[in-house]
Amino acid sequence: MHISRIDLNLFVVFDAIYSEGGITRASEVLHLTQPAVSHALNRLRETLGDELFIRSSRGMTPTPYAHQLIGTVRQALNQLQRGLHQGQEFAPAQLETSFRLCVRDLFDVLLLPALIKNCRAIAPKVVFNCLRSPREQILHDLASGRIDLAADVLISHDDSICHEKLFEDRLTCLLRRDHPALASEWSLAEMLRWPHVQVSSREHGPGYEDIQLSRHGLQRKLGLRTPNFYGAALTAANSDLILCAPEQVARKLTQTIPLQVMPFPLTLNPLETYLYWHRSTDREPAHIWLREQTQRALAQGLQAVEEGVI
Repeated sequence: MHISRIDLNLFVVFDAIYSEGGITRASEVLHLTQPAVSHALNRLRETLGDELFIRSSRGMTPTPYAHQLIGTVRQALNQLQRGLHQGQEFAPAQLETSFRLCVRDLFDVLLLPALIKNCRAIAPKVVFNCLRSPREQILHDLASGRIDLAADVLISHDDSICHEKLFEDRLTCLLRRDHPALASEWSLAEMLRWPHVQVSSREHGPGYEDIQLSRHGLQRKLGLRTPNFYGAALTAANSDLILCAPEQVARKLTQTIPLQVMPFPLTLNPLETYLYWHRSTDREPAHIWLREQTQRALAQGLQAVEEGVI
């Protein structure tokens, strides 16, 4: 099929429905009526010979072909947008867009306060959306444009994904302040005597600390698995469960929750957090600005934790 046979505006509608998960939200983003969006979708369905989206309890679920197509469509739209802006001076104050960020639990506490404060002052029309993606889905979501920027541990990827290190941290243990383990000398054996709470977005599988322990032929006992650090910390403060957490997260949690921070009793490599984005946005002025603002805000957030401000 030649591109001359397709109204390219239909791909803008396709992108909006894919991003928003439904015709109603897509119509609001595009400032079109719902019938107009539905009509555009039907035209694209007929042209491409695929349903593209199936109605479900979650909204409009993309078909496999839509999943395959979205990356190409978004790269083409981004390139066209950059071409239109060539020669124009980038002005954050005039930037009117929505950025989608994927950050891990409580990492957004280090990032968002400064990011929003800074950007509201210099780019008040920008909107930020924080999303959650399973780690194995992040690269696909960057390629498809579902997310613009992600922060996570080192993930294996190909040349279509750009990345750079944000910061390093170390693993610590959090225990309630009158935990029986603190009455003895803190050691690896003492840590392994007690059940742990594991923070993970997955239903099963080992965490970073489990992998490190297994290399020494060791295994910890689990008493709880939860996707939320704050809930895990409250549980640890009211039980004998031990919570392992990065030091910066631990310091934030102990500002409001009565927990004792202890070193992880095993020498480990530093925990590294990286920033990820798709190569198609690498030279886009707005995306360069977004990455700069993210790094600046994170540095401010880490400094605030250091000073006990947040």
